[in-house]
Amino acid sequence: MSDAAPLVRTVHLTVGSPEETTRLARWLGARLGAGDTVLLEGAIGAGKSHFCRGLIQSRLADLGRSEDVPSPTFTLVQVYDAGPVEIWHADLYRLGGADEVAALGLEDAFEEAICLVEWPDRLGDACPSGALAITLSPASGGDAERDVSISASASRWAPVLAALAEGEWRADE
Repeated sequence: MSDAAPLVRTVHLTVGSPEETTRLARWLGARLGAGDTVLLEGAIGAGKSHFCRGLIQSRLADLGRSEDVPSPTFTLVQVYDAGPVEIWHADLYRLGGADEVAALGLEDAFEEAICLVEWPDRLGDACPSGALAITLSPASGGDAERDVSISASASRWAPVLAALAEGEWRADE
């Protein structure tokens, strides 16, 4: 067994508008299944909740449903029935510490649901090792433009990262 750290693969993208952010979220959402966790990082206002909203609404639309998708800033977790799998959207900004994570039920959800976690640094040791990490930050090109870094070390994400690097998400209209 090797002591080497797992190889982290990263793809860097730029999205030019909120609509492009939603397109990226829809593309990724179509590729998620039970047990997949997406960790979203970035400053307040970077687009984390917008990304999650686009992903969740797209999965619900695939089932012929439309639903309001608020940010779970005050509820901490919102759960959506998305057919064969639930989607858990967690905003941990207001969490006092990693010890509060267990009370939210996220550890079980990491195994059985699609989990979208904003402010994942609050997870501490509960952070799933096989998660996909997305960092959104303002780009130099304008107010709506965002730099997006998407990284993972788990082999499950290799084909997703390769497709992102090839720009497949932009052609998915």
